[in-house]
Amino acid sequence: MPLTQSKHPIQPLSDTSLFNYDQQFGLECGDTLHKLEIVYTTHGKLNASGDNVIWVFHGLTANANPLDWWGELIGPQKWLDTEQYYVVCANILGSCYGTTGPASINPITGKAYGINFPHITIRDMVKAHQLVQQHLGIEKIHLGIGGSLGGQQLLEWAVTDTHRFEYICPIATNARHSAWGIAFNETQRMALEASNFNGQGLEVARAVAMLSYRHQNTYRKTQTDFDDKIDDFKASSYQRYQGQKLNKRFDPFAYYYLSKAMDSHNIGRNRKSVRHALRSIKAEALCIGL
Repeated sequence: MPLTQSKHPIQPLSDTSLFNYDQQFGLECGDTLHKLEIVYTTHGKLNASGDNVIWVFHGLTANANPLDWWGELIGPQKWLDTEQYYVVCANILGSCYGTTGPASINPITGKAYGINFPHITIRDMVKAHQLVQQHLGIEKIHLGIGGSLGGQQLLEWAVTDTHRFEYICPIATNARHSAWGIAFNETQRMALEASNFNGQGLEVARAVAMLSYRHQNTYRKTQTDFDDKIDDFKASSYQRYQGQKLNKRFDPFAYYYLSKAMDSHNIGRNRKSVRHALRSIKAEALCIGL
């Protein structure tokens, strides 16, 4: 498969809005996107005082509709009560779920960016979120919440715009991506490169990722075989199933560049230090580790 083409087309979501930014969008790496499209969803209504906004940040392979993956938490009379709050979630820059990413058409070439998509960072994602925030006329965000890659975006925004959030809840995330995390991501990208970015490479990459998402005790409790088989183990089929499941719905080039963006996360970059950046956050924080 040619490296300049994307396997999957952009997958639009139902019940969403599309924000078009028809100006050049500068990236931290120095490259420029000639235009930007951002898919987002809103649930509930903005109140008269504009102080009931909850901004939900999604993880690496999720989409802009948190009801798809946090449906137990968001909705009428649920923890994030949409009868009381105005819940906003924007698909991240570089994704394949409607926001500009490797599957998008490069207006210069008329072809999908594919492997030629520019390098993006967490700060670029936050900059895109801020465009949606301004488009919606949001001044204050009552609560920002997100896990993993979403938590990285939340922390970056809380540092970039210190008075925007009243409360933040970063989950299973970090202030700077670790060498261990980068090593896992690089190994996944090596699988994608070795497969020429085909579906099998994405399946292998996801299987590698699962090893970092699950503790060995979890595998022992849920994937141990208690018979005398010599092949076709539960753990083996589990790894293959997880890879196949992602391959059915996600673009390998998006996975490649989003993992690079995750590696770029360092809220201390050009801000003296991580500690100095964290001290600048004004919001009250509940940090949850897994």
